[in-house]
Amino acid sequence: MTAVDQDLIPLGEAVRRLRKVRGLTQEDLSGLTELHRNHVGGIERGERNITIKTVLALAQALEVRPAELLAGYPLRIDGAKRD
Repeated sequence: MTAVDQDLIPLGEAVRRLRKVRGLTQEDLSGLTELHRNHVGGIERGERNITIKTVLALAQALEVRPAELLAGYPLRIDGAKRD
């Protein structure tokens, strides 16, 4: 079992919320994004640290701007590295 990363929860919640609003199953979304259904589930649970390409694919499939998937994050994430 993969551990949940608290930093990834807002993204996963956004994907799940938008998927459900559009009446899509995880399998439907996986078909639209060419991601495996298990991968989609892992993203929604906060278990997958995804690439920008995956964010773009999810946004396109969910018909939203990529920023909408990241809107649930605070301005600064505690523990984030600073330059």
